[in-house]
Amino acid sequence: MKRILRKIKSLVTGGAKGGGFAGSANYWEERYKGGGDSGVGSYGKFAEFKAEVLNRIVADNGIRSVIEFGCGDGNQLKTTPYPDYLGFDVSNAAVARCHATFAGDATKRFKLVSEFAGETADLTLSLDVIYHLVEDAVFADYMARLFGASRKFVVIYSSDSDDPRTYAGTHVRPRSFSAWIAAKAPEFRLLERIPNRYPYRGDYKDGSWSDFFVYARVPTNEH
Repeated sequence: MKRILRKIKSLVTGGAKGGGFAGSANYWEERYKGGGDSGVGSYGKFAEFKAEVLNRIVADNGIRSVIEFGCGDGNQLKTTPYPDYLGFDVSNAAVARCHATFAGDATKRFKLVSEFAGETADLTLSLDVIYHLVEDAVFADYMARLFGASRKFVVIYSSDSDDPRTYAGTHVRPRSFSAWIAAKAPEFRLLERIPNRYPYRGDYKDGSWSDFFVYARVPTNEH
C-alpha cells in the first residue's frame, strides 16, 4: 500500500522536489510552463474512452455548445469535435498552448478562468479537475461556475469521495462533489453514472479512479 501511495504522489506532484506547494493554480502554471502536459488521463486509452462517452452524450442530446472548465493542454479536445466550444483554464501557459494547437479553428475558443464573464452553454464539462482543487474556496467557486454556466447538462469525470485513503499527493484532494450539488445545485439531477472502463487497481498508467457523472437541469416545478 505504501508503494502504491508513493507512486500516486509522484504522479500528482509531477515529481517536483522542494519548494513546497504554492496552490493549485500555481502548480498547473508551473507544470505547463515547464513543458508538462495534462497527465496520463488525457492520452492513450483513457482519452479514447472519454471521447467515446462524451461524443455519445453530445450526439444523443443534440448538444450545440460546450464550455469546459479546465481545458488543460487541449489533447483531449482533439478527440471531441464539438459544434461550439469554449475552454477555460487557470494556466496562462495552457491557454496559450491551446490557442496554438487549434489556431484557425473557429469552433474553439480559450480563455483564462479570470476572464469568465458569465458565458453559458448547453453542456459544461469538468474532466479530471475536481480532485485537484485542494483549496475549499477554489473548489466552491469552481463548482458554482460549472453548474451556473450550464443551460441543460453537466458532465463530471472524477471520483466522488472524500476518503483521504483514495489517493495522496500535495495537489490532490478527494472530494465528494455530489454532496455539494445536493446542497447548492438541487435543480440538477443525476441521470447516469458511467463506470470507468479502466478502474484503478494500483497503477495509474493502467487504471483511473474517475467515473463519469451526467447531470441534467430539471424543470423548476420538479425540484
